[in-house]
Amino acid sequence: MSGGAAAEPSTVVRVVFFGSGSFAVPILGALVAIPGVRVEAVVSAPDRPVGRKAILTPTPVAARAREMGLPLLQPVRVRKPEAVETLAAMAPDLIVLADYGQLIPRVLLDLPPSGFLNLHPSALPRHRGAAPIPATILAGDAESAVTLMVLTEEMDAGPVVAVEPLEVRPDDTTVTLEARAAEAAARLLVRALPEWLAGRLQPRAQPSVGVTVTRPLRREDGLLDPSRPAVELERQVRAYQPWPGSYVETGEGRLIVWQAHRADREPGDLAGRFTATGGGGLALATGDGRLVLDVLQLAGGRKMTAAELLRGRPGLVR
Repeated sequence: MSGGAAAEPSTVVRVVFFGSGSFAVPILGALVAIPGVRVEAVVSAPDRPVGRKAILTPTPVAARAREMGLPLLQPVRVRKPEAVETLAAMAPDLIVLADYGQLIPRVLLDLPPSGFLNLHPSALPRHRGAAPIPATILAGDAESAVTLMVLTEEMDAGPVVAVEPLEVRPDDTTVTLEARAAEAAARLLVRALPEWLAGRLQPRAQPSVGVTVTRPLRREDGLLDPSRPAVELERQVRAYQPWPGSYVETGEGRLIVWQAHRADREPGDLAGRFTATGGGGLALATGDGRLVLDVLQLAGGRKMTAAELLRGRPGLVR
C-alpha cells in the first residue's frame, strides 16, 4: 500500500476511531487534538455487567467518548451488516484503531481512502496478537516499542508506518508498562499522522523473521509453576497484573501473589515447598532459586505482607 492520500492543510479529515481498553484512551485524546482532524464517531465494545451487582459499565474508551461529547457506536459485532452499513454511510477519510478487541472485516479495511491504521504496543513483528504487553514482560525484554501500522486481515501483520521506542523497566507490571505505552502511542500518532495524511510516509513490510504471536490470557495461566526458574516466575507476577493474577494452591487455600522477587537457592530447598526467610518472610522454592513472596492475599482476604500472613497462617511453612 502506498502512503496516505494527500490532504491540503485546510482540509478537514473525517476520522472514525475504534478502541475499547485503557491503552486507547490517551490515543483518542491525541487524535481529537490533531489540527485538521475531526472525529466523526468512536466505536467501542458494548457496556457490560461488572462485579457482584452486575453494574452495567462502559469500556474506558466509551466512557471517555461520552465525556468528550463524541458520537459513540457500540455494536456487539462490528462485522454485522447493520454496523458495516452505519460506518459506510459516514464515509470516513481515515479510520484509526487501538485496543479494540474485534477482528475487522475486509469491507471496513477497504472503506477509508486514507487508510485504516492500528496502534500496537510492541516492536512488531515481535509479540503480535492479544497480549503483547504481558508477553514483553514475560520474555524479559529490556526494550519495546509502539508501532503504527496499516491494518490487514492477518493479525498485526500489516506494513509498518512509524515506530516509537519504549523502555521496559525492571519493575514494570503490565499496568505501568501499558500506561507508558499509551502515552508513547499518543505521541507517535501526533507525530506521524499529519505526515501520513500528507503522503510523506511510506509503509514498509514487516520482516518475516522474529515473528512471535500471543494469545488471550486465561485464568489458569496465573498458576505459578515451581518447576520453572524463579526469575521467570517473578516476571509472571509482574506480567499478569491485573489479569489473570498469579497464585499458588496451598493447604490454606489459594494464595495470590502481588509482589515478589528472586533470591538464590538455599541448601535443602525442594521445588514447590514454602520456606521461611529472615525477618519473617516467605519464599517458594523453585526449579532454580527462590521466589520470595513480598505482598500476598488469601482468596477472599486482604493484601498483606508475608510476615502478616504467617502470623495468622503459620501452617504454610512446615
